[in-house]
Amino acid sequence: MSHAQSATSASVTVFAAPGSWIESGAVAQCHQVAALTGMIHVAGMPDLHPGKGAPIGAAMASTVLYPFLVGSDIGCGIAVYPVRLKKAVPERVAARFPDLDQPVDPAELPGQDIPAGWTEQLGTVGRGNHFVELARVDAVLDGEHAARLGLTSGDLVLIVHSGSRGLGERILRAHTEVHGAGPAPDPAAYLAAHDGAVRWGHLNRRLMAERVADAIGAQLGEPVTDVCHNSVEIRDGVYLHRKGAAPGDGRDVLIAGTRGTHSYLVAGHAGPDAGHSVAHGAGRKMSRADALRRGRAKHTVEELRRTAVGSLVVCGDRQLLFEEAPTAYKRIEQVIGDLVSYGLATPVVSTLPVVTYKTADLAPRRGGRR
Repeated sequence: MSHAQSATSASVTVFAAPGSWIESGAVAQCHQVAALTGMIHVAGMPDLHPGKGAPIGAAMASTVLYPFLVGSDIGCGIAVYPVRLKKAVPERVAARFPDLDQPVDPAELPGQDIPAGWTEQLGTVGRGNHFVELARVDAVLDGEHAARLGLTSGDLVLIVHSGSRGLGERILRAHTEVHGAGPAPDPAAYLAAHDGAVRWGHLNRRLMAERVADAIGAQLGEPVTDVCHNSVEIRDGVYLHRKGAAPGDGRDVLIAGTRGTHSYLVAGHAGPDAGHSVAHGAGRKMSRADALRRGRAKHTVEELRRTAVGSLVVCGDRQLLFEEAPTAYKRIEQVIGDLVSYGLATPVVSTLPVVTYKTADLAPRRGGRR
């Protein structure tokens, strides 16, 4: 764990073991943020990596509200829904997945309060690292806690990772067009818009879970967790910005691995040093361009559609297949290990993918190949 503070900057703490790979550019971004007016403390998570103008995998406390520290995907988060399905055969499930790039018609949601009145893109996943995954509980790591959540080994869950789509983008753009990376001139107005986007993100994840359960013939339970990792809240009288960091103070959080590795549901118990936060995923170790270049030299499209753990990937976008390859990410076990060693989280269960959906695969199948 590294500490740093200068007379003009806020303190910076990165919660990563000496052997953990953290890009120097991401640490530099933490220090740039620490030099902003009003900044008090920047906590970097073990999945810390560089973002556009601000680090991803950080919690940033300040007396001043900075919308760019939350970014455009306000309310992005991960929900976990228990599902019951007689037989989870990857090929069968993959073939039945709905097209989550096509929005739900708001007319199909009578009486549903749609936050901010944003009826576009309802029930859609978006691109980048967003996904919807049918996964199986692989190992129970804290029996008592898992039992409280009603999870046992072999259970199926739907993991939904998405955010507020165009709504969050619109909110950030309205700010940056006038104020750039500067503070919110009217924090209350920004917070009201932000809270609408957070609610929209929760609704969006639920709609996708319902769409998938319906399409694959599964029964959907109530979510065991639905926590967003791009947000700002007023805590202890200051603004706590989170960019790719999940609230980790008494919350259960799904920390996503990759489509070819475990993910971990953890109980978070992070204090003020860590910005009351935990990591949100494995964290990228390669830029999208690097992942694309290296992946094309090493893998075929077919190899990327079936993972090392035997799961299937639904993705009609070849470029996205390479950009989001498991090798583009850090080892999730290292991230979880760092959180545990700093006392920020306790693993509850691990999950393994059965089918991971990125974007619709609309190509016709020829001779069993796609």
